[in-house]
Amino acid sequence: MMASHLPSSYSTRPEPFVDATREQWASWHWQHQHRLRKPSDFEGILELTDDERAAFVGGAQRFRVALTPHYAALIDPRNPDCPIRRQALPRTEELRQFPFELHDPLAEETHMPVPGLTHRYPDRALLYVSHHCPVYCRHCTRKRKVSNPSTAASKGQIEAGIRYIAKTPQVRDVILSGGDPLTLSDERIDEILASLRTISHLDVIRLGTRNPVTLPQRITDGLCDVLQRHGPIYVNTHFNHPAEFCADAVQAVEKLIDAGCVLGNQMVLLRGINDDPQTVMTLNRRLLRHGCRPYYMLQCDMAQGITHFRTPLKVGLEIMDHLRGNIGGVGVPDFVVDLPGGGGKVELVPDYVVGRERSEFGEVIRFRNFQGEEYAFVDVSE
Repeated sequence: MMASHLPSSYSTRPEPFVDATREQWASWHWQHQHRLRKPSDFEGILELTDDERAAFVGGAQRFRVALTPHYAALIDPRNPDCPIRRQALPRTEELRQFPFELHDPLAEETHMPVPGLTHRYPDRALLYVSHHCPVYCRHCTRKRKVSNPSTAASKGQIEAGIRYIAKTPQVRDVILSGGDPLTLSDERIDEILASLRTISHLDVIRLGTRNPVTLPQRITDGLCDVLQRHGPIYVNTHFNHPAEFCADAVQAVEKLIDAGCVLGNQMVLLRGINDDPQTVMTLNRRLLRHGCRPYYMLQCDMAQGITHFRTPLKVGLEIMDHLRGNIGGVGVPDFVVDLPGGGGKVELVPDYVVGRERSEFGEVIRFRNFQGEEYAFVDVSE
């Protein structure tokens, strides 16, 4: 694979971790054990703003805070609007509630034939296997579950979900989700994948994870052996900004590819973080360079406490308009809205039709291209 010239997070580790050895830093268990959770944990790392301190107190019962040392090392401590910081540290904007916000914005609980399994689309099912994530992203759409120990998926619940998939032949595609599935042990992941591989009507097994971003140390040789044994596994990563790429993240992505995984990235469009064409362009080029295809650009959901992250739909359309023609098609994701209430995903595209007229051969449609030039296309009559 292509060598990375980006630094490792170990080289930028904050002062409180200066005595950590490379071996410790490279351990995903060590990273978990040393997560930053409370205001005092950030002493020597960055100066919390008054707003962040107030949000720590006001939001403690709503959605916890947790950062791995790795992810904290990517923060620019001099910039209160650092895109990493904004995704990881709370702001009082989270405490404001709007009447249109939803506790379960995608109605995942409504479409659960058995606990922990959402079956909304005919051929796809989402299997919830963990309530836990290394970093609690502030834009999380599952704040009702993530970081809440009472929502932990028991072994029996997961097995019941797998039994449902086995007896439902129209399910051809299963997505392991959470929380983050990779918070489970290699042995548990192996068990789940082995059980799914016995189901003859399953065509696709997907795994949604943000670990390559927030805890790339989790992508170990042992885990890759498990994924390769049950492959192909379609892995959906979640990079939102170019600053999330470092040598550790690149190594994690490339190890997944070497294990035979098929990688696609799901970026969430976030106000003030990645809501401009150049940021998305840079991110997508970096993803492609290391073998991960930009898959979705997702409009932020109508979940509680994340409205301040949402952009107008026109912003996403403007980004798509810029991408088209300025980067190859493999670098252009689908811009989708996951409709509230369980309506499913719909794709939004810029309007390229600028005029229509009749001719003796059929309708003549005038299109504009990415440069604003117009071209006539004859849509022949039947």
